Amino acid sequence: MQCSFKSGPVGRGSSRATLEKIALFLVLQTAVGQAETPPSWQPAKAPLMTRWASKVDPNHCLPEYPRPQLARSDWQNLNGLWDYAISTNSSAPPGNYDGKILVPFPVESALSGVMEPLGDGEALWYRRMVQIPPEWKGRRVRLQFGAVDWQCKVTVNGREVGQHRGGFNRFAFDITDSLHWKGPEEILVEDRDPTEGDQPRGKQSLHPQGIFYSANSGIWQTVWLEPVPATSIDGLWMTPDLDAKGLRLRVAVNSLANDLQVEAIASADGTVAGSVSGPAGAELLLSLPEPRLWSPDSPFLYDLKVILKKGDQEMDRVSSYFGMRQVALNRDAQGIARITLNNQPLFQIGTLDQGFWPDGIYTAPTDEALCSDLKFLKAAGFNMTRKHVKIEPDRWYYWCDKLGLLVWQDMPSGNNATSEGQREFEAELLHMVKDLYNHPSIILWVLFNEGWGQYDTPRLTQCLKTMDSSRLTDDASGWADTHAGDIVDGHSYPGPPTLEPEARRATVVGEFGGLGLIPEGHCWSASRNWAYRMEPDAKALGEAYLVLLRQVWSLHQLHGLSAAVYTQTTDVETECNGLLSYDRSVSKLGPEVLAQANAVGRDQTPGRVIVPDAISADVSWSYTFQAPGPDWFKPEYKTEGWKEGVAGFGTPSTPGALVHTIWNTDDIWLRRQFTLGNEDLHGLKLEAHHDEDLEVYFNGVLAVKLPGFIEHYEQFDVRPEAVAMLKPGLNTLAVHCHQTIGGQYVDVGLIVPDEPKASVSEDSKTLKKTNEK
Repeated sequence: MQCSFKSGPVGRGSSRATLEKIALFLVLQTAVGQAETPPSWQPAKAPLMTRWASKVDPNHCLPEYPRPQLARSDWQNLNGLWDYAISTNSSAPPGNYDGKILVPFPVESALSGVMEPLGDGEALWYRRMVQIPPEWKGRRVRLQFGAVDWQCKVTVNGREVGQHRGGFNRFAFDITDSLHWKGPEEILVEDRDPTEGDQPRGKQSLHPQGIFYSANSGIWQTVWLEPVPATSIDGLWMTPDLDAKGLRLRVAVNSLANDLQVEAIASADGTVAGSVSGPAGAELLLSLPEPRLWSPDSPFLYDLKVILKKGDQEMDRVSSYFGMRQVALNRDAQGIARITLNNQPLFQIGTLDQGFWPDGIYTAPTDEALCSDLKFLKAAGFNMTRKHVKIEPDRWYYWCDKLGLLVWQDMPSGNNATSEGQREFEAELLHMVKDLYNHPSIILWVLFNEGWGQYDTPRLTQCLKTMDSSRLTDDASGWADTHAGDIVDGHSYPGPPTLEPEARRATVVGEFGGLGLIPEGHCWSASRNWAYRMEPDAKALGEAYLVLLRQVWSLHQLHGLSAAVYTQTTDVETECNGLLSYDRSVSKLGPEVLAQANAVGRDQTPGRVIVPDAISADVSWSYTFQAPGPDWFKPEYKTEGWKEGVAGFGTPSTPGALVHTIWNTDDIWLRRQFTLGNEDLHGLKLEAHHDEDLEVYFNGVLAVKLPGFIEHYEQFDVRPEAVAMLKPGLNTLAVHCHQTIGGQYVDVGLIVPDEPKASVSEDSKTLKKTNEK
């Protein structure tokens, strides 16, 4: 199998630093030459705004150092007000500008101050005058971009310094030779973004609806200037190696000289923990005799200082950090492949995270906003999130590293309908791995989502493994599995699908849930809200969520499931199945409620199980496919000639089914006996998944009759006269299910659920408590 990328141009850039050491300097750094009193500017008014929008200051817009794993103390932030113009398809700079735009917010966003779409064939122009500090003279000046969507050309003082394609990756141009060093210097950026062309774009659309959202064009991550020595460090490649008790480190430099040496010093809590010296460009092992491991429960990060030397002369230095962790597949006692972290099995429960904002689209209003969702997820008992067909700014991954949240990173999807589109997809895939390689939180790459633009899957999966053998690879999350990579990944809404366990690949549920609740007063649209299944109130949402999580834990315990991803962290535009409202002001279920539900199968039982179903245990029933006598449901009926089988009963392709015994006829009759003590049965529910018509009897009395079918387990009220028939001692449960067409399945159990403590929390009351944690 050939591993070659049809790659396009690759921009320059790398990774972060120990912010605690240089935070004060970096946060307070103000762009040289930027006016303290900006021209008149106000954000536009989106249908919904976050509470952080009022904190956006054009003079100090996203002032944090943007690249935390390759940090220098000398830099100049260019976020702020730029001149902008939208012109027709012309390569000539505009004679006049339309006004001011706040960088780095996309032009379609409210926080840009513009909130205008970029039309087909139009160009978006940016212009900024900057003053280069005179003390930088003698060094090389790099103009750094976090991300520009999608294709841009940059000129400085009328001279082109470079072009770049790719909407998600960082890049840099050396602008030294274009500088006057006398007064203000002109930076001009020309950007074009077809949005729905044949390039990776994720869920952006010119016609947003359903699961596709607003377009994002132009500069959408931090822009900055940085002076570097003529011979300098260009990048770090850091791979933790637990077996070798150390960090494998390669320092990339911009010189081919063979007399360059590097020195790397790791420290823990201010104390030197290990060091290594050796040739630049070579792989070095920085030994850590007693490594402190990184995990969601203990996200310990080492500080790292890297110095480039020529003889005794220091040429360059950068600050960084790293975490010691190892992700792998290991077989359990039953021979099933499980995902392990640091050689220990870890069941992962996370959310699908779209990364959209009502006022900034792709760009969070502030760094506090950027990490707010992550703090909520941690408080809610999640240990993982799937970054869905979007790549975030480096600081988002820094917060995942620091807080201890595992990340599944999707490659942003595109059509990939042309050879040029495929070349671009592969070039941006290469960039994604290169840019994000050092973050310990990222443990899995997702190549394709649900077959969107899918092609050459085995080849590209192998290329991903060749680029990064330290992480797992998911060839296709949902749908089009080519049996490549490390993961079997199924999607189903709302209930999680049942996947056959494998010895070579781990099974995961890449998407499930989608339970909706409309947060009145916090909706993008007053009338077009939707979810995969809408719930009437927070109590119903809490009950339904608990049922789904019980099923997830059952799949883990009984079927080898390694992870599950709930849809989703927040509402996004008209899609209202988030745990948080789109403006992050409403927590539909409090984090303490979610944390209890998320741990339900680990150390507690949700409510009292009276009669288990397939979610809770392997349960045997007597069953028959032949029509029994008229008294089949009465306690005294004898089941001679019936078979014995383990629930559930049906065909494996049925959505949400946990099939242990095949049933593929028109009808099935089931009976089992169970013993009761003096249990309190107040609030007793039937927990069932039926496809199709279902009737259930307690001791010969009809308890529940349900027409049609459902695609997941739900809880149903029981007739009081049937509950009254239950008594201490031996009781009989009898079930009949009738099937006409399509998939089929039946499974039932009895449960007295806990009362959920779910409540809708308005105006950030819950979130404030969460963020303080």
